Amino acid sequence: MPENYRNHNITSTSAIDMLMKFGDVESAERIFRSIETKNIITYNAMIKGYVGNEMFEKALDLFEKVDIELDDVTYTIVFNACAKLCNDRAMKIGKELLAKMPENYRNHNITSTSAIDMLMKFGDVESAERIFRSI
Repeated sequence: MPENYRNHNITSTSAIDMLMKFGDVESAERIFRSIETKNIITYNAMIKGYVGNEMFEKALDLFEKVDIELDDVTYTIVFNACAKLCNDRAMKIGKELLAKMPENYRNHNITSTSAIDMLMKFGDVESAERIFRSI
């Protein structure tokens, strides 16, 4: 990618998304690292790419480095990663994230459904039902 496009977030994020869909994780990571000022959409593309390539631990590793405000897409992607990984680390991250989730995101059907799926995979039927009833 030409150098003058490297810090154009829309172009770089689109390239990351495309490369991840092609399974070229290494090139996507190279572009991601080259972006000086990352936004949540760029992080989401990278985390979603890891999930799409079944690299769930890497998805959670990157999520834990995010130091900017999350959006509903981030919550959805990370809940999905936790549901797929379904180990102690995923359970801890997923439940902590759910506890911190802003109230206005709880009304998003896609985000709430991802949280329900995650909780069901963790065997936490009671919490999943509570979210279901609140939708």
